[in-house]
Amino acid sequence: MKEIGAKLRSLLGAEAVKPQEPLSRHTTFRIGGPAEWFAAPADEASFCQAVRLCRQEGIPWYVIGNGSNLLADDAGFGGVVLSTEGLCGCRIEGTEAAAGAGILLSRLARQAAERSLTGLEFAAGIPGTLGGAVVMNAGAYGSEMKDVLTWARVLAPDGAVYRLEAPDLELGYRTSCIPGKGYVVLEAGLRLQAGDRDAIQERMADLAARRSSRQPLEYPSAGSTFKRPPGHFAGQLIEEAGLRGFAVGQAQVSEKHCGFVINRGGASSAEVLALCREVQRRVRERFGVELELEVRQLNDSEARR
Repeated sequence: MKEIGAKLRSLLGAEAVKPQEPLSRHTTFRIGGPAEWFAAPADEASFCQAVRLCRQEGIPWYVIGNGSNLLADDAGFGGVVLSTEGLCGCRIEGTEAAAGAGILLSRLARQAAERSLTGLEFAAGIPGTLGGAVVMNAGAYGSEMKDVLTWARVLAPDGAVYRLEAPDLELGYRTSCIPGKGYVVLEAGLRLQAGDRDAIQERMADLAARRSSRQPLEYPSAGSTFKRPPGHFAGQLIEEAGLRGFAVGQAQVSEKHCGFVINRGGASSAEVLALCREVQRRVRERFGVELELEVRQLNDSEARR
């Protein structure tokens, strides 16, 4: 692993590669042990080269955006964590937008609003990146990425870059074919609509106020912890199971919104997982409904090679 670190530094520059970098610094949960190597390539070309290097060397690797939907393991990650933060360019022509996987959704939504383009208001409060939003078909307030996504450029396991049209991505509720096929999103295209700038910004402000009043933004979390089960709402089931405020160590079901698990300060990934398992058990026993985690885990078993 020392050798891969030296090769990454030679490829990306010493300042872009950090050894033993705490993942708690790179996830909104503020949880996670050290990555053996953490690399932040400056652009798409160097990012692709870093991925290819890891594959050629047989080194475990994992791609991270803003870390907003991740629970990183307390033990850290025994490989290379690659950040998409350098893939943040954006260009808008007419009602068409194209942006790198590492751009924050909030920034992209603001840029669209400044151009009087509507369609991304729902995404302004999602604390993730475009790449992660495409992978999970992120959504909020009745809208999803598939409503505006037209194409994505991906790095495939064979090292080639392909442009895939939206239907090829098999977008569903918080899912796509991207993880299963081993793709890495590099860039995505969106089709928006012309609108009134003031109305767009008013809508964004309204959604931001709703989010602030209903979600526990004052605590670190990974957003909605569980997927919405068919015919139900996860938060409502958890509340009706008597779990509002339920805690395991410093991990707690939010008293403000039961669909969120929060870090009250110093929570471990083990505490979060123990809490989630207990929530799943009680909801299953009470209602016969199986809650599925929406939050993804970053650990050695999830590594790519």
